[in-house]
Amino acid sequence: MPTSNAPVPAALKSLPALPLTIEGSSVLHQMMRLRWSDWRRLSAQDKQEIVRQAADALEPLEKAGESALYSVLGHKSDLLFVHFRDSFDSLNAAELRLQNLRLAEYLEPVASYVSVIELGLYESTVKLYKSLAERGVEPHSAEWNKATEELMQRQKQAMSARLFPKIPGARYICFYPMDRRRGEDKNWYVLPIEERQRQMDEHGQVGRRYAGKVQQIITGSIGFDDWEWGVDLFSDDPLVFKRLIYEMRFDEVSAVYAQFGTFYVGIRCPASQLERLLEGEAPGR
Repeated sequence: MPTSNAPVPAALKSLPALPLTIEGSSVLHQMMRLRWSDWRRLSAQDKQEIVRQAADALEPLEKAGESALYSVLGHKSDLLFVHFRDSFDSLNAAELRLQNLRLAEYLEPVASYVSVIELGLYESTVKLYKSLAERGVEPHSAEWNKATEELMQRQKQAMSARLFPKIPGARYICFYPMDRRRGEDKNWYVLPIEERQRQMDEHGQVGRRYAGKVQQIITGSIGFDDWEWGVDLFSDDPLVFKRLIYEMRFDEVSAVYAQFGTFYVGIRCPASQLERLLEGEAPGR
C-alpha cells in the first residue's frame, strides 16, 4: 500500500504542553488546634454562649453546603473547617467571619490550604490540538485561541455541577495535597502531552470503579499554595480511602511521579453537635 509523502504539519510534531483546565469554586481548608486547657477554665455559661454563637454562624452555611466542620483524628489538628465559595473574596470573608467568633480566641491555626476546584481536559485538549494542527493552525494564534476558548466554555456549561458542588454530607473526609514531580529526575511535566493523557486516563479508570462509594473533589493550587493539587475524598466508610489510594499508587502517574503531603482524616461534626465535640465527645451519627 503506498504511503503518503505529505509533510507532517510542524504544529503536529510538537503540540503545546499545557492541557486545558476549567475552574470552579474557590476552596479553603483550615486546620485548627483547640487550646483545651484555656477552654476547660471557662464557666459553663461562657462555653454555652460561645458555642451558641459559633453554631448559629455555622449552621446556615452548613445547610447551604458552603462550609463544614470536622473533628480530626490524630495529633495534626483538632478541627478542620472546609469552605467552598464562588471567589477568593468570599473565602476571605468566610475566614474573617470565623476569626471574629469568640470561639476563635481558643483556636490556634496549624495549617491551611488554598485552591480552586479544577477539572483537567486532557482528552478533549489532545483531540482539539491535533485537529487544529492537522489543519495547519498555528498554536496560540487567534484562530487557535478562539477554538480553545469555545471548547472551555462548552465544557464549563456541561460540567457546572462538578465545578460548583456543595460540600458532600458524608460522615468522613480525607484531605491531602500532592505534586506530580518526585525530585528533578522524575518530573511528569517533561512528558509529551499525549503520554500524560494516557497516564491520566489509566488513573481515572481506577477512580471510576469507586463511584458510589467515595466522592472525590480535585482542586488546583499551583500559584496558590505549596503543593500543586489538593484532593478531598468524602465517604461514609473510611476504609474506602485506604483502598482507593492504595490501588491508585500502582498507576504509573502515582508510582513514578506522585509526591504526597500531609494527610488529614476527619469525622463530620454538624453545628448542632459542636457543644458535644467541645466537651470532648466524638460526633454522633
